[in-house]
Amino acid sequence: MSLALTFLSSLCYRCKVLVVGGGAGGCSVAWRLHRKLGDKDIILIEPSTVHYYQPLFTLIGAGIKAFPQSQRPFKSLVPPRVMWLKDQVDEFDPCNNIVHTQCGYRVRYEVMVIGVGLKNDYDKHCTKCWCCIQQFDGGHAVFTFPKEVGKCSGAAQKIMYLAHDYWSQRKVHPRTNITYVTPKDALFGIPKYARALNKIALNRNIAVNHHLELVEVKSRAAVFRGSNGQTVTLPYNFLHVTPPMSPPACLTKCSELIDDGYLDVHKYTLQHKCYPNVYGIGDCLNTPNSKTAAAVAQQSGIVAQNVWNTMYGRPPTAKYDGYGACPILTSYKAGIIAEFKYGGTVCETLPVDQVVNVL
Repeated sequence: MSLALTFLSSLCYRCKVLVVGGGAGGCSVAWRLHRKLGDKDIILIEPSTVHYYQPLFTLIGAGIKAFPQSQRPFKSLVPPRVMWLKDQVDEFDPCNNIVHTQCGYRVRYEVMVIGVGLKNDYDKHCTKCWCCIQQFDGGHAVFTFPKEVGKCSGAAQKIMYLAHDYWSQRKVHPRTNITYVTPKDALFGIPKYARALNKIALNRNIAVNHHLELVEVKSRAAVFRGSNGQTVTLPYNFLHVTPPMSPPACLTKCSELIDDGYLDVHKYTLQHKCYPNVYGIGDCLNTPNSKTAAAVAQQSGIVAQNVWNTMYGRPPTAKYDGYGACPILTSYKAGIIAEFKYGGTVCETLPVDQVVNVL
């Protein structure tokens, strides 16, 4: 009996702060808090041994960066005194302040930060993208944007503009037609930047089709569904698909924590609406901000301060204003920088007009 009890106790951990997810959000919160807490007061749960800096993926797809440049050993990103549990959460139990992991551990926490991000609904192919761009010798090139919320709303356009630039340099462009297909009403959610991108697409003879969602890919044709249910088939010689994305299953199966699949938090404090000792950060939130690395950078300070207040029985006072930023490369030498807050309010930080090619 004593052996059984010893074994069971060895499968349990306790901590003051539990961080679930070792992406940019989870790691940044752990770094902000670790100096204030003791050894192993923070547990960070992350199954991966390699961290990928995802904003580089578009640059890898355009040949600007090499794939190894996007990687770092995850161990090198874990702050001192933080315990890294190389595991994955299988089930959240917020009523009892416990998570259950795939390896059979139970982790009990005082405050939890969830930063599990979004999963791509199929594998990354940024290195393959660069090979295909180089091999393309003309024809119809189709670029798509997903209906679902995804990472960095400008990424699908970045790779298209970079491909256009590369094909122009290689003299492939005169025998190329480019089409951009999106289920959205506009090229970008902020009117100022949408107008600028419309001009760029028009000047480069890029055909833009709105209100169409990719539903099927055939060997040489892509099938789209329109807002009225009609189907449109476009033949292609080159197809770049920005995949649909969604939160991982560990979060979506916990109905107490989510709203429409996403972590249900107050959009200003990032505190969960039902569980005051649970906070969220990054792409897995249901907040109406753009899902970008710039958003995570600002959110991490807000979350760290509010977590600290919660630990000591004080209300969360730090407020996130919805800031997000999206640098959209329009060629290998230029681009525009979109910066905005909740409500689509433009909040540019450079002393120039950022819709002009400023890079």
